Amino acid sequence: MDVLVVGAGPAGLTLGIALASRGVAVRVVDQADAFFGGSRADGIMPRTLEVFADLDVLDPVLANGDLGTLMRAYKGDEVVWEGEMSTPVDPTPSTPYPNIWMVPQFRTEEILRTRLASLGVEVEMRTALVDFTQDDDGVTATLSTGERVRVRYLVGADGGRSTVRKKLGIPFPGETDEATTVLFADARIDGITRDHGRVWPIGDGGAGVVPLAGTDLFVVTARPPTDAAEPIRDYLQRTITEASGRDDIVVREVTWHTTWRSNTRLAERFRDGRVFLIGDAGHVHPPTGGQGMNTGIQDAYNLGWKLAAGSDILLDSYEPERMKAARAALDLATQLLEKHRRGDADAHVRGPEVQGLTLNYRDGLLSRDDREHPGATVAGDRAPDAPVTVDGNAVRLFDLFHGPHWTLLAFGTSIPRHDFGDAVRAYRIVDPDGHARAAYDMADGTLALVRPDGYLGLVTTSADRVADYWATVTGQSRP
Repeated sequence: MDVLVVGAGPAGLTLGIALASRGVAVRVVDQADAFFGGSRADGIMPRTLEVFADLDVLDPVLANGDLGTLMRAYKGDEVVWEGEMSTPVDPTPSTPYPNIWMVPQFRTEEILRTRLASLGVEVEMRTALVDFTQDDDGVTATLSTGERVRVRYLVGADGGRSTVRKKLGIPFPGETDEATTVLFADARIDGITRDHGRVWPIGDGGAGVVPLAGTDLFVVTARPPTDAAEPIRDYLQRTITEASGRDDIVVREVTWHTTWRSNTRLAERFRDGRVFLIGDAGHVHPPTGGQGMNTGIQDAYNLGWKLAAGSDILLDSYEPERMKAARAALDLATQLLEKHRRGDADAHVRGPEVQGLTLNYRDGLLSRDDREHPGATVAGDRAPDAPVTVDGNAVRLFDLFHGPHWTLLAFGTSIPRHDFGDAVRAYRIVDPDGHARAAYDMADGTLALVRPDGYLGLVTTSADRVADYWATVTGQSRP
């Protein structure tokens, strides 16, 4: 067995898919008795949609969600603010999925589990990690079933209370603010239409009711109850009636609920030898901005191809790349939380900053750009999409990137003759409409090597530099 993934949330499932699709022997275990059944993280960002396209789960994700809904803030019956959480925009040649897509987390996990199962890996529930030890060659893990498992790598995707992180003794500094709490509930509600979401702010309380995409449910937000004995349905009914001033809104059933406490933390390390942390095991966020799940999925997508390849420099690059991303996501979510604390009317609005498309690894271990006059897009940036022509056929660059390989793009120059085997696919790009040139801003004679996770690793004008770079990142001899 190559990899044991502890935790079957979105991050753990994504990692399982990324590994299994590369032929890596992986197990995914989770201590829970049943699969998660709540809405929780329901906003999927554009960059995550690009990841899902590469993992072959985009179509069911799109089929089970929507763009979100119009939001209105009320004072009694009066609308005091109206707007969209995120203004939909049309796709562009460089960004085919530009909008936030709303899908309940339980549905996203169902889709990911189905894809993982199609690759021959079933999630093992009621299976907790009890302990583990590691040496230079691998990790020996003890499971709650009594089984001892020997693997090359162990990955903790087991949430904010991560057993893996705690066993490693990795500090998890941050702040828990018990005064900032929110009740989230999924409920069936009568007497209210699904054409928009509603917020009735009253001081630091009130209530919000928003249609949950792809279901007949609504997500209700409110201050948590002070009487733990009061049935949750009764509490939500009373809260919505008091906040809205309406007695025709009827809460019929509550299918899931949780109380969120402001908990913002970042692990001091994401790696210890052959053990890695992804998702909430390494960073926990306020729910504002939808950064938590999306950042965890990006962690998994970043780590998967590196574990499959296994070279030292690739594994060493995981922590600094994703630590930078986690810090940025935490900062953004905290800023948006402050807008909610102030009671800003537009606190629900989300702009381009949440989409994940501008995150870069320009200062990373794997980024090399030796051009004398680099353009706007440089090594470490996301590699944009564009319609191009290859061997006389019209294709999208994202179609060329799809799969476990690296992709070498030759702009206005010939393909280098180096033999990289199946690990690199090389294409001479013909750009009849200028979309690739506009997106990449690269002069003729430029070679761009795109990583398996869709970021530019190397940009150069020298074919020899491509061979040198390949030897460095793979630990193999120069082709």
